[in-house]
Amino acid sequence: MSTIPAAGPQAPSSPIRSRRKIDGVRIASFIALIVTTFLMLLPLFFMVSTSLKSKKELLKFPPSFLPESWQWSNYKEIFETLNFGQMYMNSLIIGVLTVVGTLLSSALAAYGFARYRGKGNNLWFMLMLSTMMLPYPAIMIPQFILFSKLNWLDTFLPLVVPAFFGSAYNIFLLRQFFSTLPEELFDAGRIDGCSELRMWRQIALPLSGPALATVAIFAFIYSWNDLLTPVLYLSSSDKFTLPVGMSSFTSSRFRIPPWHLLMVASVLAMLPIVTLFAIAQKRFVEGIVLTGIK
Repeated sequence: MSTIPAAGPQAPSSPIRSRRKIDGVRIASFIALIVTTFLMLLPLFFMVSTSLKSKKELLKFPPSFLPESWQWSNYKEIFETLNFGQMYMNSLIIGVLTVVGTLLSSALAAYGFARYRGKGNNLWFMLMLSTMMLPYPAIMIPQFILFSKLNWLDTFLPLVVPAFFGSAYNIFLLRQFFSTLPEELFDAGRIDGCSELRMWRQIALPLSGPALATVAIFAFIYSWNDLLTPVLYLSSSDKFTLPVGMSSFTSSRFRIPPWHLLMVASVLAMLPIVTLFAIAQKRFVEGIVLTGIK
């Protein structure tokens, strides 16, 4: 009586076929990334292209992607048509002071919430976070009345001073990072006779570079793009910021808005943000990842 041999284990799939499948997925992902990048960069390309067109060429239909004649004089004209240089400098001054005030106040408050464990600590922290739910129009009128009583209208003070009183979101971000610092470092500092302020300055801040860079970028972008607050408090043209000046291009004083100059202003306004992000990109991404994971 003959026996039927038992079937052996199923042969594994060919490694060549698996490799081809993986390569196909990678190629498809690469193509999708190229298409997505092109779609995202298309408005930027159109903005730069429009900034180099003549006013007559802007009225052509259909519009051309590349200018027929490159009008580099548009970048000079905007400084002659509008007090663009002064507005640019005003925005830089306000942005830098806002970053300094935000980092100083938010880091101090976050350090207190992270390192001190006392009765009611969590309650005060939740009350601080609840201020994030208040819409700006709810506090806009009381703030305006306060600053008018202080005779701060038509000055940079209403745009800068609030940054020195902290921001709930930035305090929360830094508090999450400070909470991950080893307690042994602060114990060693106390043994060496360090005060809390010195430990904040020499231990917590040097170890919090990524989180501080993230807060600095957020604060600068918010201040740089802010339109409502300067419109509320500034009335002199020599104190206007960049968003206020750019909004004047679409006002009624122009019969046909000079879109080419508006695109020039947009390109120049974008440069500080792009430069800041390019310099602090590594720290920015690291700060978001660390504060989210830890």
